[in-house]
Amino acid sequence: MNRLRIGTRGSDLARWQAERVASVLRARHPNVEIDLVLIESAGDRHAAASVASLGEAGIFTRAIEAALLDGRADVAVHSLKDLPTESPEGLVVAAVLPRDDPRDVLIAPSLAGRGIADGDGAAALAALPQGARIGTSSLRRRADLLRVRPDLQVVEMRGNVPTRVAKADRGEVDGVVLSRAGMARLGLVAVGCVILDVETMLPAPAQGTIAVQVRADDDATLALVRDVDDAPTRVCTDTERALLHALEGGCRVPLGALARLDGNMLLLRARLQTPDGSSILDDVDMGPATEPVALAERMALEFRAHGAARILAASRSNGNAT
Repeated sequence: MNRLRIGTRGSDLARWQAERVASVLRARHPNVEIDLVLIESAGDRHAAASVASLGEAGIFTRAIEAALLDGRADVAVHSLKDLPTESPEGLVVAAVLPRDDPRDVLIAPSLAGRGIADGDGAAALAALPQGARIGTSSLRRRADLLRVRPDLQVVEMRGNVPTRVAKADRGEVDGVVLSRAGMARLGLVAVGCVILDVETMLPAPAQGTIAVQVRADDDATLALVRDVDDAPTRVCTDTERALLHALEGGCRVPLGALARLDGNMLLLRARLQTPDGSSILDDVDMGPATEPVALAERMALEFRAHGAARILAASRSNGNAT
């Protein structure tokens, strides 16, 4: 193979992620010429619409997958947390890159100079003004915010990462919550930015991970891409996504999940909540690293035994996204 076409969205963050994949592949395969193919997603075309109004899943990924299936691209690069847990027929996630920091950040100018340390999410949320307006399009983030501070006004906010940061800077909202990985990848520094610990805000399944998708029958590209797959990241994100799948979760489920390896064992922490944060299931479990799906399915059964169906129903009727 002498040429590889990488399909990606055109946002600064998506292009950064595609270029990162390209640089990793070039380092392993210097004789392969790599080009980016920019593709507009449904989420990009309707940037002002709420995520829920655009469909249940895949609003940022379907168009890129279509380009992969019809041969306009050889691989597709995604944020793994945006990918539905079931790939379209004929496509596989051939590689995941080493995971970046999966945590979220709160950006609120009023926190500047308050001496709040990164990782002290409780202090950061406590310091927000009464009734502060916090922007996010995520049900998961909404639920965690309201669980800790029921007085907050959580408002729907779309747009790319710099746009959302700018809205906080201009005072259109009192704060926004974003992924730390996205901020770091773009080299953005924001006034009043505090990293949130996972006790305060548990990340979305697979957050911080870049995925590379390939046609299942393209043996040459599969061999090339699988060479850069990161095994520890793969087993952890497979576990988190298996839990989401077992709960029949789509883009409107406020589920946080984070797995980590501890030697030959795998530790999974998960939190499922109603959108207002008033009802919560929180669990930690451990199992062999060789059995990630079994661990996820066991936790899903535990959640279902304690009322997950009611929480999932409340989530799907709310009309936002993770």
